[in-house]
Amino acid sequence: MEKIERTLLLIKPDGVKRGLIGEIIRRIEQKGLKITALKMVSVDEQTARRLYAEHVHKPFFSSLVDYIMSGPIVATALEGKNVVSVVRTMIGATDPSKASKGTIRGDFAPSVTQNTVHASDSLESAKREISIFFDDAELIE
Repeated sequence: MEKIERTLLLIKPDGVKRGLIGEIIRRIEQKGLKITALKMVSVDEQTARRLYAEHVHKPFFSSLVDYIMSGPIVATALEGKNVVSVVRTMIGATDPSKASKGTIRGDFAPSVTQNTVHASDSLESAKREISIFFDDAELIE
């Protein structure tokens, strides 16, 4: 029996600014995934650094932090069977020029830097990242 998992999906500043929130949420719901928490927030530097902590020593770290702080984002906690891999498939490759048509990034992302969405890449990352944006009381069962 497949276990129900949780993951984090963020609609980044370019997705919010371009009015893609509804379309991205529609795709999530049409896929049959359950939204267990959702909110629009402005990300401060401390939160951005926590989110991208695994990239701290990479040359693009500061651009990741600056970009996620450049405007409001929508944070969602999602639940479903194999949800981490399902959502990663739905969003497509990080580089939108390599993302398949029909994926969120393939359809909407203008660049590698402004790639519209972020999704956890593992169950461990999902648990850590969800806790950055939501406390237990905010997660609907």
